[in-house]
Amino acid sequence: MNKLFFRLLVLLMSLSLIGIILVQVYWFNTSFKNNDEQFKFHATQVIGKVADKLQQQETYNFYDKINHIKDSTGKLPKKDDLLEFYYVQKNTKTNKTIIYSNSIISEDYNISSPFFDKKFDSEKFKSFSSKRVTEVYNNNNIDNSSINQSLIPDVRIEKSGNLDILDNAIFEISAKDVLSAMPLDERVSTEVLQKLIKKELEEYGVNTKFEFGIYSNNLSTKVKSKDFKYDKNATYSVPIFTDNEGNSKYQLLVTFPHKKKYLLSDLVSITILSIIFTLIILIAYSSALNQLIRQRHISEIKTDFINNMTHEFKTPIATINLALDAIKNPKIIDDKEKVFRYLQMIRDENKRMHAQVENVLRISKLEKKELDIAKESCNLEEIINEAIEHVNLILEDREGTITTHYDATRKTVLLNDVHFTNVLVNILENAIKYSPDVPKIDVFTENVKDMVIIKVKDNGLGMGKTAQKRIFEKFYREHTGDLHNVKGHGLGLSYVKRIVEDHNGQVYVESEKGKGSTFIIKLPLIN
Repeated sequence: MNKLFFRLLVLLMSLSLIGIILVQVYWFNTSFKNNDEQFKFHATQVIGKVADKLQQQETYNFYDKINHIKDSTGKLPKKDDLLEFYYVQKNTKTNKTIIYSNSIISEDYNISSPFFDKKFDSEKFKSFSSKRVTEVYNNNNIDNSSINQSLIPDVRIEKSGNLDILDNAIFEISAKDVLSAMPLDERVSTEVLQKLIKKELEEYGVNTKFEFGIYSNNLSTKVKSKDFKYDKNATYSVPIFTDNEGNSKYQLLVTFPHKKKYLLSDLVSITILSIIFTLIILIAYSSALNQLIRQRHISEIKTDFINNMTHEFKTPIATINLALDAIKNPKIIDDKEKVFRYLQMIRDENKRMHAQVENVLRISKLEKKELDIAKESCNLEEIINEAIEHVNLILEDREGTITTHYDATRKTVLLNDVHFTNVLVNILENAIKYSPDVPKIDVFTENVKDMVIIKVKDNGLGMGKTAQKRIFEKFYREHTGDLHNVKGHGLGLSYVKRIVEDHNGQVYVESEKGKGSTFIIKLPLIN
């Protein structure tokens, strides 16, 4: 996978993920707005119905009180005819005349009662009724002038009844005029208003806390709930107690302090699922991207490893071939000193190749958990001294020194002497290899609680923060700039970390560019 295609793939995946998240956010905002509009519609309908019921209940109470007063007087009302309507129809063939009349009668009640105001001695109330008469005259000559004459009809049908529509209209007009003069606290109470609003909200399925209040000409009145506070975004209002001209000086305001919480509760389940799925996508995306980057990095490292191993083997093979060719030379074969020197060279190069192969095999066995690590009680100082002996020849070649500082009083640990010797050899070889000048190495031991600590300090190149975090990774090697004599393939420290951890220990490094490095190993003591 080339770099351009890889970057394009990452860009498209990132844009797709961002698009999914933006769509989720847009959907949530749209759903919330729709719920808000629906809530506003229901709230407005609720308080509108509450206002209508308040007015109807107040008017009904007014009717009931008037009727009660009328019924309690025991006086007959004074009747006046307001309107009389006549209709005459003649049939010349049958000589039959039909006369229909309809009279509207007003009944006046004079009531001495302190109903509305004590300054009035009496009140007048009117009610209306109708009287309908149908008369049939057979074989009589009746003209318009004789309609009002006293003639006896052959058939007479009389009906009477109340004019409820007219009565109601008069009562409604009167009620609005009279009640508008009454103070608000006599027209409605806080308890009644609260019960009415609660009932209407329950019918619409709105189950959230509400507060209410009545304002008069934009000023708060005493008719309000305890915790009522006006909130522009959560308060809805409607006029109440309108007069006959459709005007009102009172406004009913209902506020919902937990409106947002209520609206979100409808979306909470689907929102949680959306967030969970989005997080799964995010995790899967980041994991896939991380794997892609890691695989790409591993691919690059493996390529470097193969190239480096090729170089590592190419040099000793070439050296061995040259040494063999030299030995075959008749001038050299008789010179024992030179033959032994070339044989030693072949031996050293062969040993070097064998060490490289052993490193690769050890790492492979560790990863497959096939490496048999049998532990036994050992003196740590003896293991350190043995490791130092292994690197003495390389150290002498560089004219370097290793100074030991054994301050640990308890030094018996449970470990595998072969593998732990290899661990220390790897660290010491790195200290020699990465020292551009004459290597000066210090080895320290000390006790901290139930642990023994080994420190290997060098005066080498040192390393940066990034290298310190990744130095124990497989195949990892830090760039050494212009220093090209440092050989290896980044397996040694990976092996060190695995072996130390298998001994229930810890290994880490402290370093600074240009000031050398200190490798620190912590191992548990035998109690």
